[in-house]
Amino acid sequence: MKQETLSDFVGTKAEEFGVPGVAVGVLIDGQEVYASHGVTNAGNPQPVDEDTLFHVASVTKTFTATALMRLAAEGKVDLGAPVRQYVPELELADEAAAAQITVMNLLNHTSGLDWNLIDGGEEDGSLAAFVAKMSELGTIAAPGARASYSQAAYNLAGRVIEKVTGLAFEKAVATLVLEPAGLTNTFFDLDEVMIRRFAVGHTPDANGELRPARPWRANPFAARGNNPGGGIASSVSDLLRWARFHLGTGDGVLPTEALHRMREQTVALRGSTLGDGFGICWFLRDVDGVRTIGHGGSGQGQFAELLIVPERNFAVVSLANAGPDGYLFNQSATRWALAHYLGLTEHDPEPLPYDEARAREVTGRYEIDAMNLDIAVAEPAAEPVDGSVARSAGGSADGARLTLAVGIKPEIREASDAEMPADYPAATMGFLPGDGDEYVITEGGLKGQRGFFTRDDKGTVVGVDLAGRLFGRAPGAS
Repeated sequence: MKQETLSDFVGTKAEEFGVPGVAVGVLIDGQEVYASHGVTNAGNPQPVDEDTLFHVASVTKTFTATALMRLAAEGKVDLGAPVRQYVPELELADEAAAAQITVMNLLNHTSGLDWNLIDGGEEDGSLAAFVAKMSELGTIAAPGARASYSQAAYNLAGRVIEKVTGLAFEKAVATLVLEPAGLTNTFFDLDEVMIRRFAVGHTPDANGELRPARPWRANPFAARGNNPGGGIASSVSDLLRWARFHLGTGDGVLPTEALHRMREQTVALRGSTLGDGFGICWFLRDVDGVRTIGHGGSGQGQFAELLIVPERNFAVVSLANAGPDGYLFNQSATRWALAHYLGLTEHDPEPLPYDEARAREVTGRYEIDAMNLDIAVAEPAAEPVDGSVARSAGGSADGARLTLAVGIKPEIREASDAEMPADYPAATMGFLPGDGDEYVITEGGLKGQRGFFTRDDKGTVVGVDLAGRLFGRAPGAS
C-alpha cells in the first residue's frame, strides 16, 4: 500500500472538513516540505500556495514576545519590573493590580487581566488610546496568582515596546525582529497584504453555507490597538522561517540563552488542550514524552497553528481559511505530521460516563467581557440511545448528557457594525478521571478542547477554563 504523503493528507482532510483553502508546511532534517489545497476565496478563487498570506491572529504574540526579549537582552527592559516603570499612565479598575503587574506577567498570561476591552478605542485605534481605556478592564485574579490567557496583556506589552523604543509598535517589531530574522512575507499593514495573494476567511451563514467573512480581520483585531496580540498576516513559508529562527542560536537578534529561555516553563497550566504550561509566550506541551512549543491563532474565519519540537529540530505550520472546522483541520494536520515524521502520537483522554449530580453542580452561565459560555444538561432523547455510544461521548445510557455552548454576547453583536464569527452551538462534554473538575469536549467545532472548573474556598464552582481563559460564573447562575 502506498505510504500517504503530506499532499495526500492535506487534500483529503481539507475536503473532509469543507475548508476552501489550506496550506501546511513541515521542517524536518533541515528540509522544508509544503502542501496546499484549494483556493483563497470561494467567491473570487485563486490557488493557495506556501506564500499565500493568512491572518495568523494570536500567533502574532510570539513576535511581540520575541521583540520584548530582545529589548531585555539589550538591557532596555527588565522583565521583572512593574509595567508602570515603562507605561506610567497605566490605570486599571484595580489600583493594586495596576501597580503590581510586571512585564513578565504580561508575557506569560499571569497578569490577572480579563481577556480584552470590548471597545478598544476605535476612533483612534492606537495603542496609546487602548491603554487609556484600560481603566475599564476588569481583573480576574491577582497578578502572578494564576494563568489566564489575555489579549489585553499583550496589547499592553506592545505599548511597553513603543515607549521604550520611541517607535510605533509595528515599526519597532519590524526593526527588532522581522527584518533581522529575514521574514519578508509577514506584515501588519493591510496595504502590504492586499497587493499580494491572501486568503479570505469563511464563516457559515444561517443555513450552514460558507461565505466570505467581513471585515477581513475581525473586531477587535481591526484596530491598531490590538496588533500586538493578533494583527500579523504571514505565510506558511515565512512561519517555517520563524520556526527555524527559534530552533537556532538567535542569529544575532537574541543571545542563544535568551532565545532558549522562552521555552522554559514559567507557570503551569492545568487540564488544558493548549499545553502543560507557559514559557515566555509559548505553550509548552509534551507529546508522547517529547516536549513541544507552539502557539495557535483564530481570526475572522481563519485559523493558524505553529508547533515546534526543539529536540528533533522539527516544526509544522498549518493554516486554514474557514471556521469553525479550520481549527479541526489544523489539529489533524499537526497530529498527522508528528505521527508521520516523528512517530509521536497524541492520546485523547476518555471521558467518564455521565454523572447527573456532578453535571447539575456545574450547569449555568459563565462569562468574560465579550462572551458567554453556557453549560446545560440535555435531557434524554425520546428514542432509545445505544448505551455504549452515549457513554463514549460522555453521555448516559439513556442519552442524558452535559453540553457546552459559547458565543459572543448578544449586546455586543447588536452594537457592532461588523460581521462576527458564528457562535459554537451546544456540544457534548464529559468529565475526566481524577478530581472530577477536568473535562473534555467530545464533538463539534471545539472537539478535543480540555479545561477545568475552578472552586472557591468553600468548594463552590465559580469559574471554568476554556482555551486557557477563565470564564467567571455569572451572578445568580446555577
